[in-house]
Amino acid sequence: MSPLIMLTLITKTLAPYIITMSSHHWLMAWLGLELNTLSILPIIIKLKHPRATEATTKYFLLQAMAATMTLFAGTTNTWLTGQWTIHSSSTLPTMLMTIAIMLKLGLAPVHAWYPQVLQGLTMHTALAISTWQKLAPLAMLYMTYTNMSPKTLLLMGLLSALIGGWGGLNQTQTRTIMAFSSIAHMGWLVTALTINQSLATLTLLTYVTMTAAMFLPLATMSTKTISDMGTTWTTSPAILMTMMISLMSLGGLPPLTGFMPKWLIIKNLTMTDLTLLATLLLLASLPSLFFYIRLAYLTMLTTPPATTTNEHKWRFKPNLKTSTALLITTAALLLPMTTTLHNTM
Repeated sequence: MSPLIMLTLITKTLAPYIITMSSHHWLMAWLGLELNTLSILPIIIKLKHPRATEATTKYFLLQAMAATMTLFAGTTNTWLTGQWTIHSSSTLPTMLMTIAIMLKLGLAPVHAWYPQVLQGLTMHTALAISTWQKLAPLAMLYMTYTNMSPKTLLLMGLLSALIGGWGGLNQTQTRTIMAFSSIAHMGWLVTALTINQSLATLTLLTYVTMTAAMFLPLATMSTKTISDMGTTWTTSPAILMTMMISLMSLGGLPPLTGFMPKWLIIKNLTMTDLTLLATLLLLASLPSLFFYIRLAYLTMLTTPPATTTNEHKWRFKPNLKTSTALLITTAALLLPMTTTLHNTM
């Protein structure tokens, strides 16, 4: 790929987030969300494969539907209030915007497209969909959540955490497992946003760090299924060990970084007399933790003693990068800095 095309693609992916984040006008916010969708489509369809074409079509249709609902919510709000300002909303536009953001983020119960789209992508593109492409809708959610119903947001968060955990139990494809993991983490993030915006920002940063720390080793080792992960040991034991640490951090096990946002969210929910919701969220995280531990068991404790069963895979040397090691270290060792990070956000 030529440097000019690469620069154009990077600019197209940066601009939508900046436009959406800095807009106070409904049309500008809609423009940012539309550009956010269009910027990633050439990257998705770059892979010449029917699954990539299918994923591109599904992603485009769902994101276009969500952007159309955003535009309809803006025009309806202008008709009812007489102004285009995002922060002044009535009931109907707020409900439409909630549904549109749910579609954009892949939150339950409109999450079915998300695992199917990720399954048709390369690992690096799936990482972009799971992290960077969520920033523009999240910026819109940050600007409008005060007008939304807190009960609706909490219900969305709990339902996403439940479905994200239960949906990943019977999966064998790593990208599908990461998709359900993303759905569950988005549920925790929406719950955090309802009670504390600073805590939601911290949750988002830890989610992006942990997801990138998991996707990059998977991409390095071309690991697409659980059986592929089992044969990674003969190629690079260090990468497999760090992948397992990242998995445990995603599950929220102490003393890893992933425990920090869940700990703070449960504490805030308990302090606001939402003990029942905190208990349900904790129970919803158990299925996610189960399939993370299942991955660790199938890949490390049942490793074949001989060479890999995949022909010629052992001949290839993994292209390790320093950034991957730094991300994994961050995804594992930030728990002692909980107080500093929580007070800084």
